Amino acid sequence: MSGVAAEFGELYGHAPDGVWAAPGRVNLIGEYTDFNEGFVLPLALPHTAVAAVSRRDDGILRLHSRDVDGPVVELGADALKPGGVDGWAAYPAGVVWALREAGHAVGGADVHLASTVPTGAGLSSSAALEVVTALALNDLYGLGLTRPRLALLAQRAENAFVGVPCGVMDQMASACAEDGHALFLDTRDLSYRQVPFDLAAVGLRLLVVDTRVKHALGDGAYAERRAGCEAGARALGVRALREVDAAQLSDALGRLSDETVRRYVRHVVSDNDRVARTIALLDAGDVRAVGAVLVEGHASLRDDLRVSCPELDLAVAAAVGAGALGARMTGGGFGGSAVVLVDADAADAVAGAVRAAFREAGHAEPGVFTAVPSGGARRLG
Repeated sequence: MSGVAAEFGELYGHAPDGVWAAPGRVNLIGEYTDFNEGFVLPLALPHTAVAAVSRRDDGILRLHSRDVDGPVVELGADALKPGGVDGWAAYPAGVVWALREAGHAVGGADVHLASTVPTGAGLSSSAALEVVTALALNDLYGLGLTRPRLALLAQRAENAFVGVPCGVMDQMASACAEDGHALFLDTRDLSYRQVPFDLAAVGLRLLVVDTRVKHALGDGAYAERRAGCEAGARALGVRALREVDAAQLSDALGRLSDETVRRYVRHVVSDNDRVARTIALLDAGDVRAVGAVLVEGHASLRDDLRVSCPELDLAVAAAVGAGALGARMTGGGFGGSAVVLVDADAADAVAGAVRAAFREAGHAEPGVFTAVPSGGARRLG
């Protein structure tokens, strides 16, 4: 914290009003279900975006990131408009725009950011930037907004200002997660339950394998799948695919003529069911059995949604082949990361097997770390 605050002082010539942090997240199960008003089970990571921020009342927004070469980006809060800001600065700028569009009296700010959330790894580095900015401005301007409301505004920034049609899971996990828990979220009404997820207590670990393959969800693939899911809901006469129960899936698929839409619907309905099954296993204390659900989920993402890639498939296969209880790709896909559920005493061997498989295939060495369920956005000082 002190490093970011000191850098802020060097940049802007005065001390910040405060320092805030918001985490990235990894999703245990429930992929591409959030924009279908379905269920998800993410957990926050210890990796965070940290922001030193001071309020300005002259309508000037100044943004700087330790992690990106370049000068301070200076913008007029009144002049912010969707598509008008490029690169990383669009995420915090979009939050200011979304707050103002919602009628909140936000003027300007001086902001200095630093993040340890890997970018392009499917771990919600963008949501962390959005949520930390939203929380800081909420505090500095005394807006009194709830965490779910801040998450919705951060999502609007990414959807309408940046142009990525993501669901609300990433922002909700970053804003609302608790230490030692996964967040069981109903994305229709944003109700949630903190589910105890202390893997160390039962001799397990959850590894994250960052394939180093960068994904870019603004390229149309994500939007195409969202549109396909919405087309499926319309064809089935429901508001969203969350209304199709797993027991009704076979009948629903028989009513769809477009094979691509059929695949998307099959994935979403079955992944909602996998979230429910995972919650039941965790509530029953049968954590080891979650591994098989992860493997099933990966097959659905690979074959029905078709958002995996060779590196993700290799990470999953190598981990399971080396004795992991289960594994699947996580996040939007086309690169990014996989999660691996493994016995704690086998974690190093499984990680080594994944790295060896990548070397043999000629891929760059993946990053591997343990996902520790961590707290959501907070003020540091």
